[in-house]
Amino acid sequence: MQIKVNRTNSANAAVEATISPALLQKKEEKMIASAASNMKVDGFRKGKVPAHIVKARYGKQLKEDAQTEALRELFTKALTELDIKADLVVGEPSFSKFEEKDGGLELVMKLSFKPTIVVEGYKECVPEYKTPKVTKKEISERLDKTLALVAELKTVEEKRAVKSGDFVVIDFEGFLDGVAFEGGKAEGYTLEIGSGSFIPGFEDGIIGLKVSSKSKDIEVTFPETYGNKDLAGKPTVFKVTVKEIKVKDIPETPNEEMIKKLLPGVENPTLETLEGQIEDEIRNEKLAKLFNEDVKPKFVENVLEKITFDLPENIVDQEIDLQMRSVFGKLSEDEIKEYSTNPEKIKEKREEFRAESEKSVKLTFIVDELAKQENINVSDQEVLQMIYFEAMQQGANPKEYLEYYEKQGVLPAIKMSIIEERLFTKLFTKGK
Repeated sequence: MQIKVNRTNSANAAVEATISPALLQKKEEKMIASAASNMKVDGFRKGKVPAHIVKARYGKQLKEDAQTEALRELFTKALTELDIKADLVVGEPSFSKFEEKDGGLELVMKLSFKPTIVVEGYKECVPEYKTPKVTKKEISERLDKTLALVAELKTVEEKRAVKSGDFVVIDFEGFLDGVAFEGGKAEGYTLEIGSGSFIPGFEDGIIGLKVSSKSKDIEVTFPETYGNKDLAGKPTVFKVTVKEIKVKDIPETPNEEMIKKLLPGVENPTLETLEGQIEDEIRNEKLAKLFNEDVKPKFVENVLEKITFDLPENIVDQEIDLQMRSVFGKLSEDEIKEYSTNPEKIKEKREEFRAESEKSVKLTFIVDELAKQENINVSDQEVLQMIYFEAMQQGANPKEYLEYYEKQGVLPAIKMSIIEERLFTKLFTKGK
């Protein structure tokens, strides 16, 4: 095996190699002998199967296995010559040349390594910003909404029509082509008008109705995506009777019981404590918006400019591959055919994504290094807990939710997003 290594830069190397036919043949013969000792073939005793029969049955696979083993040896030898440990290799080795010649191989293998990153001065990259202020009006408005969560419903005594924000107690029954359909009937059902919990048009149809013993017809069309195929996209009529109109009974000054419900676990909860919590909540929301829309983009721009290092080309290529797959998934058959017959066009398309892909890869390595500097750690258990919580919020099966993410291979990306969020929050709030 002839080998020549060329260190392109600190993160990449090219390995030119010639693997002789004799070496591949020797490996193949060794594999044939090993296979022959374990094969069972009618007419031959175990371990006595002739080599030519083994080769006739498994020749193609054995040839590929011999090449694979030779490539593993080449990989190990290349790392030795480069004085690089295997755990520093990132991405899969790629080949700019791989040719079979006279029973041997001539190839050029590209290797990429984890870059050395010096992040000195990264704290200077955090832009200046003013901590958002929270007004008394904002606290008051949020307090009303918060109190509404635990406020009791009271019946509206005056004779008025239903309006948005009301809670109505209704009887209803749905009809498709004049026939009542299963699951479309209820009595004494409490519905918040404006909640969007029913199909579009149903709640709007109740607005303006009054408490009555007589039913009113509300015409609605079920969405095309509705789960019941018999109703999806179909126009229907609901006969609705409004029995009561209710509203949230929110006192001007919340009582002790309401405050306790909103501050569970807090010792001696007071209105001032609740308002303080609401103020912090609003401020954090404003900060999150400020960080995402202003501070983070400027910080990212600053660190990308300040911190320089060689990028692993294999990882950049993988990022470009992801972008290309996304694009090709949206192309028509004719467009895909055009690309498949024009390699130069594919190459040009890949180059369109190179600059953004390099930025993305560079930022990933920087975030990883900064997380170490700031002692930001996220365990796999925390990732699972976040996914389970998200599933429960969506009303989905947590196990199925997790399996979906696992199949998509996005768990590492989710973990990195959590690390990034915690890192930026820590950097941006230091000294504030």
